[in-house]
Amino acid sequence: MSLVRPTNKDLVEIFGYAPDDLTQSVRSLWNLGACPFINKACSKSNHDSSVVYGTCSVTTAYGDCIICPNRLYEKDYATLRAVAEDAFGKMARFVLFDEYIRHRDESGIFVVALGQKSGKEVKIGRSLSMDWVLAKIENNQLIEYVGIEVQSIDITNNYRDAWYAYKNLTPNTKTIPSSEHGMNWANVHKRLIPQIIRKGVVYSNSKLVKAGLYFVLPDIVYRKFEDIIGADIPLVTTKGANVLTIHTYDLSPPANHGQQRILVNKRKIRVSLDEFSQRFISGPNLPSGEELDVAVKRILGCS
Repeated sequence: MSLVRPTNKDLVEIFGYAPDDLTQSVRSLWNLGACPFINKACSKSNHDSSVVYGTCSVTTAYGDCIICPNRLYEKDYATLRAVAEDAFGKMARFVLFDEYIRHRDESGIFVVALGQKSGKEVKIGRSLSMDWVLAKIENNQLIEYVGIEVQSIDITNNYRDAWYAYKNLTPNTKTIPSSEHGMNWANVHKRLIPQIIRKGVVYSNSKLVKAGLYFVLPDIVYRKFEDIIGADIPLVTTKGANVLTIHTYDLSPPANHGQQRILVNKRKIRVSLDEFSQRFISGPNLPSGEELDVAVKRILGCS
């Protein structure tokens, strides 16, 4: 098949594989609407759930970028396991909630993952939901815990025509139309950074949190964080309740059909939550009042 794919805006992964992959096992995921990373139904669907899109990642001006957080759970939640090891060491046994319930009477140290896909998501107050809580349990006693926020990035517009072209792909298909998606980078400062700060403050005030809050996301998205807080934010070397630890990931190069790309750990960064918060409020990349004056005058046509 000599297929011409878009060179600008394209879909990168659908149901975990290249969108032009016609391997039978891959196409069965399309038919089932199944996510291969959480082994459950894909959550990306249209308004009435009649179409399951399964789109994991798309092209951007900065490289291929994950747009579904479930994509970050490959290899049986390897990213969460990496956090567990960093926070609690190698001796603890990482388990999802159902496995913990089956083995809770056994001796040893468990790290139990609590979230929407494992037990229940921890919710406090009226509107604050924690993505994941990793709880260290010894002899049925809660010793300590850490929080993890997992983020990808939302898109704007849609990729409907490109998606249907890939869905209806045959060996005789010649071209794929460009996707119409955009990237909602504005969400970084409108929602994602304030959410991280808010939750980080809650964790830092807990008597049982000793390693603070962890943040797992694509490296491309974190670079947008750095546009706001600065890439020169001072790093800290030790864990602490008031520390934010960031694990960023890239996708490996394109794989052969029938194979998946894998996550590649790009960076591990530790920063003070206070410094992170302060830089969001008044960091080096915050526009000046003079720039605001010029923008208002420009709209009004004033000198």
